[in-house]
Amino acid sequence: MHDRPHIFDLDRESLQAIVDSIGERRHVTDQVLQWVYRHGVLDVESMTNISAGTRKSLSHSIQFKRGTVIEDQLASDGTRKVLLDWGAAPGSLPVLQEKQAGTRRSEAVMIPADSRRTACVSSQVGCPVGCTFCASGIGGLDGNLTRGQIVEQIHHLRSGEQGGRITNVVFMGMGEPLANMVAVMDAIRTMNADWGFGIGARRITVSTVGLPTAIRKFVEFEIPVTLALSLHAPNDQLRRELIPWAEYSTIDELLDAASEWFHSTGREITLEYILLGEVNDRPEHARELADLASQMRANVNLIRYNEVEGMPHSRPRDEDVRQFQRILRADGINSHIRASRGRDISAACGQLRHESHEQSDQS
Repeated sequence: MHDRPHIFDLDRESLQAIVDSIGERRHVTDQVLQWVYRHGVLDVESMTNISAGTRKSLSHSIQFKRGTVIEDQLASDGTRKVLLDWGAAPGSLPVLQEKQAGTRRSEAVMIPADSRRTACVSSQVGCPVGCTFCASGIGGLDGNLTRGQIVEQIHHLRSGEQGGRITNVVFMGMGEPLANMVAVMDAIRTMNADWGFGIGARRITVSTVGLPTAIRKFVEFEIPVTLALSLHAPNDQLRRELIPWAEYSTIDELLDAASEWFHSTGREITLEYILLGEVNDRPEHARELADLASQMRANVNLIRYNEVEGMPHSRPRDEDVRQFQRILRADGINSHIRASRGRDISAACGQLRHESHEQSDQS
């Protein structure tokens, strides 16, 4: 039964083709899309305005849910984190090597703030980048998530007692989005489509550690999303110590690609900078970063490091974070300090893993 196409892998045209192939009327396509995306219903039998015979045909032709929520945690600040198990369905997750069953799992986070409900989604299981401050890369990469698995994360985050309409999406969960670009772009198309979740392009942010060639290719994407560059260091030497993939490109090359993004799309890029205590949070680092940011149209998001057991870094002092921001602003750089959300359930930036809480405790 796993060879049935996943509903979240389908766009409107491909769903229409399935409806046509089983001899059903074309309006069934719109009925199914409304149940799935507007009402969050994946149980075919609950789609009550569709005839019983048609529901049976659909259930034999389409897989409506692929992931299983095995942990659902709520932080004291209202942040919600779900751990999803994708099972062993063929085609759902290419396995790069034989590993424990738990490596077919990924986490997603919902962050409420005023009128916004932001979904932080994963694009991969594990991460190939291996940043020295991020839990997602522990154990490396286990595989790419499909379009449908990326989109299904939003379904699970908006479901249940703590659910609700998702207004924003950030690709800041597990994985490097531009290393899984085709699936990510297709998922964004579903998120943005009027037949899908209907989330505006400017409310979708893709965060990348920086692949100049991939950024230039992403420029051609027809949906004008926001691009965030995970810089995390103001010079190449320090960046290579923190981010192994920095070996493959210089900061100058990344900023050239980012500038091309701005000139082609008209959208400012966001520079993300995780502050690590006594590592990259010194005044001289702030001055270096100000020099870089002044070369382009960008704003800077400062992120306090969120502790990860077994990693060598510490959270910076609040005084140092504020001083860092003051130096940037004194040089005319638009900068903000991002609030750490969900730390008490390890849902904050850099803390997402692919194992359950129990597995983590036993490791």
